[in-house]
Amino acid sequence: MTTDSTNGTIPGRIRPRRLRASQRLRSMVQETRVTAEQLIMPHFVLPAEHADEAIASMPGIARLGQQELLRQVEADLELGLRSVLLFGLPAEVEKDPAGKYAADPQSPVVRATRSLKKTFGEELLVITDVCLCAYTDHGHCGILHEGHVLNDPSLPCLAAMAVAHAQAGADLVAPSDMMDGRVAAIRDALDDRDLSSTGILSYSVKYASAYYGPFRDAAASAPGKGDRKGYQMDPANVREAVKESLLDEEEGADMLMVKPALAYLDVIRRVREESLLPLAAYNVSGEYSAVKAAAERGWLDEAAIVRENLFAMARAGADVIITYHAREALRGGWL
Repeated sequence: MTTDSTNGTIPGRIRPRRLRASQRLRSMVQETRVTAEQLIMPHFVLPAEHADEAIASMPGIARLGQQELLRQVEADLELGLRSVLLFGLPAEVEKDPAGKYAADPQSPVVRATRSLKKTFGEELLVITDVCLCAYTDHGHCGILHEGHVLNDPSLPCLAAMAVAHAQAGADLVAPSDMMDGRVAAIRDALDDRDLSSTGILSYSVKYASAYYGPFRDAAASAPGKGDRKGYQMDPANVREAVKESLLDEEEGADMLMVKPALAYLDVIRRVREESLLPLAAYNVSGEYSAVKAAAERGWLDEAAIVRENLFAMARAGADVIITYHAREALRGGWL
């Protein structure tokens, strides 16, 4: 743009700054919004009736017993937080090579789902994580044989877990194991048991990421030997993310997910462009804990950073966001 030759000023016909002049104006023309309805709060559920165990690597987050979970969810509902994602932490004695307890009617997630739906009904959306890692004695997401995770033999176990969650009242089951064909196996198992109204939120794009460290502390789900690079995705790949998402859509997924979020905003955008399904972004434990650590040291303004991060995920194309910041963001009016 040229300037006025007489006084060096910019002509005033078009001035984008006019719409930045006040908070009221900025709010009116804001392009991206994040609301309580878009946020999902994760919970780590213990088998005990009463427990509240702080997680050192995730300040502000705790492993909760069944009754404490009910109280926390009730308080969160008052903030407008109406969706939860449940992860179970079984007792060590319940773990075995095939993770059979994942489908048990008395497993922590099944019990919690029954209680939550009985107490809150349609007021609360319950999503359950479907993966064997917390239930196997080796910590991998499927059946292990001679150091390798077997794909097809793992599918019935995952399907049985999803059915148990759906029968308990889960609105959505969320397979996170990254086995090929697990969405189709779960969809068929649900439909065969007259559970066709239960939706599938697929972790369609789950990278083998270093950002999961605090979660593995929280859920005691780190693999005993080896790593998960043989089934979780290579962080260098994006075309593969589109392929995985479209395959899950074909197999019957109702929603898709990209995990982690902040280092993969380009992937969120690519998946959004390729699929019409609702898309979730998982703002994972390492992303959460990094912000918490910096804020505790006074290096960052926590509210401003969380707001900026959540806007970035939504701007990239996420319709919903799974985030451990959800409660504080709503309670503090950060959005």
